Amino acid sequence: MSIANIEAKLRKNNENENKISRQEVEKHNTKDSSWIIINGRVYDITKFALLHPGGEDILREYAGKDATEMFYDLHREETLDKYKGRLYIGDVKDEVPEDIMSANDARISTVPYAESAKWREGWFSPYYNETHVEYRKKIRKWFAENVREEAVAFNNMDKPPSLELNQKVAMTGLYAARLGPGPWLNGRNIFGVNGEDFDSFHELITHEEWTRIAGALSVQDGLGTGLVIGLPPVLLFGQSPMRERVAKECFDGDKRICLAISEPFAGSDVANIKCTATKTEDGKHYIVSGIKKWITNGVFCDYFVTAVRTGGPGIGGISLLLVERSEGLTTKNIKTSYGSSAGTAYVIYEKVKVPVENLLGMENGGFQCIMANFNHERWFIVCSISAGCRSIVEECFKWAMQRRVFGKKLISQPVIRQKLGTMIYKVETVHAWLEEITYQITQMPQEEQFFKLGGPIALLKTAATRMAYDISDNACQIFGGRAITKSNQGKYIEEFQRSIKYGAILGGAEEVMVDLGVRLAQRNFPPQAKL
Repeated sequence: MSIANIEAKLRKNNENENKISRQEVEKHNTKDSSWIIINGRVYDITKFALLHPGGEDILREYAGKDATEMFYDLHREETLDKYKGRLYIGDVKDEVPEDIMSANDARISTVPYAESAKWREGWFSPYYNETHVEYRKKIRKWFAENVREEAVAFNNMDKPPSLELNQKVAMTGLYAARLGPGPWLNGRNIFGVNGEDFDSFHELITHEEWTRIAGALSVQDGLGTGLVIGLPPVLLFGQSPMRERVAKECFDGDKRICLAISEPFAGSDVANIKCTATKTEDGKHYIVSGIKKWITNGVFCDYFVTAVRTGGPGIGGISLLLVERSEGLTTKNIKTSYGSSAGTAYVIYEKVKVPVENLLGMENGGFQCIMANFNHERWFIVCSISAGCRSIVEECFKWAMQRRVFGKKLISQPVIRQKLGTMIYKVETVHAWLEEITYQITQMPQEEQFFKLGGPIALLKTAATRMAYDISDNACQIFGGRAITKSNQGKYIEEFQRSIKYGAILGGAEEVMVDLGVRLAQRNFPPQAKL
């Protein structure tokens, strides 16, 4: 017998050794030997039942039986993944084990409406090409294999992501990618896309996939949200060589940066900030004194892009400074509803000495620098909200299809279909508007975007945050008690409903956004238009 035939026979014998008939499983129905079947796979839970968090008896009840339906009534697939290596003993003979698509899966989902149109079989989109399709696949796979486990651990510990994890993400070029097209991408290759070819739809995909890192907004924000909103003013208005030094340190993940605008005295009302910066007599430094509040990533950041008052009252007296963590600057963690992984901070400046070279833009011209950053910040927030809502729709669709009530699947109830349908059309509507505006970003000159897109982006942000309320409300009703439980099937719903207010406040409150959108439209109203 040839070596190839011997190897083939050995493989067949090994395969047969791992095949267990249902009749054999039925024999193992005692306390001394308990086997169960889940998705066509056999597990020996004899010893594990003694340690089962939900009690021993409920698990022993299914010894010798197929426990698939019972398992998914109580657990997510991730729970099985956690114990599979220790408990799995083989597959059911003459059956093909079921391949489950869970939240941890890196594949493109086939659940209806779980992906936007381009990623559905047989669908088309004018906005994307093959580079976008491959880019999403690669970045999703990389996050699942390299980041998700650590990110989930930090979220569970309610701690910010480590500097090492920050550096790991940075090494891929993803932090540069999150700022979109620009000179900072030149010479880079991000998951197969050359920096020079990287467009705003690649960036949109990057922000969307970021929401899948851990299914938790706090830890997602902890990985670079401060950079997304804090580094652009340095790149656009910073002086050389400070600009190049800070950009490299942040893009490499060695240092972290945040945007410090809001104060206890002024949130959306930026014109009324009180934090001051006074020049020294020799004109070489500013002395910064004041406080900032609700600063994302501030707890662990090295750089603070800080709005300060250098002149008189109102917007004409505001400047923007890059303040390095140094003597006189202290930060304190603010406990927020979505957790501490984002490092939300109360920042105290007590006579902090800042070189004049760290001035961003012109003195007393800081308000214009702040406003120049708002379109991108708000667009980025919409990207995250839209993707987060879509993932909740997927969770609800899966649950409605697997959960049985009153002897039928949950999806058979008209009220559930009504809720699910409402969630779907709202997600699809907001995403279509988001893609439309993203297309304008790819075509419109930068200097025109501030004036033409500021209003639509503000209104889109409000549409997205209003949608998030409805998505969360319907999801909670679909999941019931599980939606207010921090573990198992409803844990992502619970996490989401604690996070929805962030998008409605950060980057500009809803009321301010709606008013801004209408006021900017009003400026372009044609005087000859009458009823």
